Amino acid sequence: MPERIRRAVPGDEVHITAMIRELAEFERAIEECVVTEEQIRTALFSEKPVAYAHIVEVDGAVAAMAVWFLNFSTWDGVAGIYLEDLYVRPAFRRRGLARTLLEALARECVEHNYTRLSWAVLNWNVNAIALYDEVGGKPQTEWTTYRVSGSELNSLASSGG
Repeated sequence: MPERIRRAVPGDEVHITAMIRELAEFERAIEECVVTEEQIRTALFSEKPVAYAHIVEVDGAVAAMAVWFLNFSTWDGVAGIYLEDLYVRPAFRRRGLARTLLEALARECVEHNYTRLSWAVLNWNVNAIALYDEVGGKPQTEWTTYRVSGSELNSLASSGG
């Protein structure tokens, strides 16, 4: 099984968008996934990208992806990577591809002197949690993630001064 991991290049937005939709279906939220190939192309490959991606190919087939962006720690004054999506297509699972992607992102951190690699996982995704525990990930139980979106975001934006 020859596998190759690489940074995403223009043209990969087709595969990345498809895998994002597959992931949304896996996470039981396909109705919320409205992203287009054009949006992914712009996000990844514009003059000022807001996200980055790695792809794993197995025997020439796109098998897995990691989509990530930089964040910043005010406490240590250094950037880090936030892993937005890690997805391995079902036919390629149990081959270590998710771990391969995590290793590539860890190398990205080390090579650029980033101080952390962060991500979130659904509480019911026990297979992913097992991998994350295995690679030394630590759940951040002292923090609760919040989000404002949709009508609440619009309402907040239009309130006050």
